[in-house]
Amino acid sequence: MVSKEVILTQGGLENLEKELEHLKSIKRREVAARIKTAISFGDISENSEYEDAKNEQAFIEGRIITLEKMLRNVRLIDDEETSSEIVSIASTVILRDLEYEEDHKYTIVGSAEANPAESKISNESPVGKAIIGKKINDVVEVSVPAGILKYQIIKIS
Repeated sequence: MVSKEVILTQGGLENLEKELEHLKSIKRREVAARIKTAISFGDISENSEYEDAKNEQAFIEGRIITLEKMLRNVRLIDDEETSSEIVSIASTVILRDLEYEEDHKYTIVGSAEANPAESKISNESPVGKAIIGKKINDVVEVSVPAGILKYQIIKIS
């Protein structure tokens, strides 16, 4: 099975590497200590501390495997690949909502790096798909459950 390419900016790569290192060096030890403490309480068959620690351990190990797999399949986007002419991954874009006359600023990133709370949207999201390859002043339509949103690209950087 071919693994999916993971598109990241340099900052996104550094964040994933830091998370992986933190999980391997700190979180693994912390959860191992919790398991050891829970075992010391005696009968583990009805020990909620033990069960919680084992669940956390499983989550941590799963996340480590996921991160390692992602990092093996990284395609790094560098600044030379971005343009102020055409929207691409790593572009920061100002979009004007044509219905409400409001501007929104987004950075287009790969799905592994997407974080709407930080205005980082995936190239695979409806808005991301609609604006990739477009130019300043282009108007795009984005289909959403509530209907169709229209945005004009105001600035690309």
